[in-house]
Amino acid sequence: MVVTSAASAAGAESADRVDEEQRVPEDSEARGSVTPGLLGHAEPVGTTPASLEQPPAETEPTEPAPAASEPSGTAPQPGPEPDPDDWAAFGHTPVTGTQVTALRVGAPGAAPWPDRMRTLLRTPMSERPAFERSRTAEPSEVGPNVPRVLDLTLRIGELLLASGESAEDVEAAMLGVSHAYHLDRCEPQVTFTLISISYQPSLVDPPVTASRVVRRRGSDYTRLASVYRLVADITGEHATVEDAYRRLAEIRRNRHPYPGWVLSLATGLLAGSATVLVGGKADAQALLVFAAAFVASVIGDRLAWAVSTRGLPEFYQFVVAAMPAAAMGVVLTLGDYNLRGSVVITGGLYALLPGRALVAAVADGLTGFYITAAARLLEVLYLVVGIVLGVLLVLYLGVKVSASLHPEQTFATAPHPALQLPAAMALTLFFAVLLQSNRRVLPVVTVFGGIGWTVYGVLTAQAGISPIIATGIAAGMVGLFGELASRYRYASSLPYVTAALGPLMPGSVIYLGLLSLARGEPLAGLVSISRAAAIALALAVGVNLGGEVARLFLQVPQGDGPEIVRRAAKRTRGF
Repeated sequence: MVVTSAASAAGAESADRVDEEQRVPEDSEARGSVTPGLLGHAEPVGTTPASLEQPPAETEPTEPAPAASEPSGTAPQPGPEPDPDDWAAFGHTPVTGTQVTALRVGAPGAAPWPDRMRTLLRTPMSERPAFERSRTAEPSEVGPNVPRVLDLTLRIGELLLASGESAEDVEAAMLGVSHAYHLDRCEPQVTFTLISISYQPSLVDPPVTASRVVRRRGSDYTRLASVYRLVADITGEHATVEDAYRRLAEIRRNRHPYPGWVLSLATGLLAGSATVLVGGKADAQALLVFAAAFVASVIGDRLAWAVSTRGLPEFYQFVVAAMPAAAMGVVLTLGDYNLRGSVVITGGLYALLPGRALVAAVADGLTGFYITAAARLLEVLYLVVGIVLGVLLVLYLGVKVSASLHPEQTFATAPHPALQLPAAMALTLFFAVLLQSNRRVLPVVTVFGGIGWTVYGVLTAQAGISPIIATGIAAGMVGLFGELASRYRYASSLPYVTAALGPLMPGSVIYLGLLSLARGEPLAGLVSISRAAAIALALAVGVNLGGEVARLFLQVPQGDGPEIVRRAAKRTRGF
């Protein structure tokens, strides 16, 4: 009797030991073999990695060993076989695993990397689906590579953020780069000047965190397009870490596509095109006004450049850049020649308004990055205040010397499509040059600018819709076409969108408000400035909504990604 009890205890202990070995611990790496998805159970219980990876093999039935507590002459009674359809009732998952959502190997392929990374970014880490990689890295291979991958991720995020990309797209790029190099548990974070990323090797190991400060910003959409192409190759598993570092160094070393004198020339031509757009006349004075705006904007650009070399903040650069155009407009109105000085001032404002920062600020706010959006909006406010201060000082002096500034006599009161449409397209072209856009993008973005202005003109002149609503709809069309073009090119939408919004900027409304303030009419000035702010907000919201509509109805683009074009080496000034 004692022997039977001991044998029974030993059998129960061995059964418990087997059950203990087959159970997956919560903090075990075996949990990584189960793909938690958006569908099905996120945490399967009672399944081993072997049971998920291999189907049950058909083995020959064997006779179970007789239990020690039973008499030797009694045959064992086989238990009932469980029904395969009753796995869920027993608290187990099927041996084939649960049906989950998995992301395919990256692009360029089924979807652009921003869409695939937004899927991960907007999902909690515990519920993110796993990648279907072509090769699974060993822990010994991933561990030593973590610092370099994090540093590469931060450098790429720095270039994107410095180029004016929205915070969500920057985080999506950082997440895509880290996941492509087998760092699955990563959390990027982007603010206005600081980007960071944290990687957690496991639930028991301490996280590895790295950060980088973005101190210098610039508008170079050619460099932005190169970074997008690099991220697409990384997420598509077409570039190793060393290849990515080499290509990133080439991107940073490359010069801007246009020299300084071309940018100054484009600034003057942009202001001249704006005078034709708001003046709407093709007479003898139009050429003089065009030339005056051209010269004033070029002088303002050179003065701002000289101030920047002295290390003064950007606020003072905008103050100095806005003064020559205002002074030229006041000079033209001193005589009794009825010259359109107000149009010259308005053209100078078009060349200075920070449309790029405004679009990025509203995009961050709409996607939930409120801290970054508030910082960007504050930046836009400071720049606009600098423009207002520079123009207002000159206008105040002009009013004191009895300058005859009558914008109601100089601005176009009726649409002139044959004249204003080419002027709007020319303004878009020169704005794209100022943003350092690629030469292949210039024709497309010029057409988009014409489309936006045409929609605005039809809505305001033919349909009688409010200019604020018409601006939002026109900006939505620009955002829609810009997003479609970016998906076709597998690139960022900023080069196709930002410059096309130039003709819709509220330059004339801002000038009317400033002139009212200079004349001592604060109520009328505040009304005009509030109207300009509403137009600017409609502009930014409309372009963001157009992009979201394009992403909603065109989730999977057709065709393959772009081929990588190796450019010739350029002479540089160093890394």
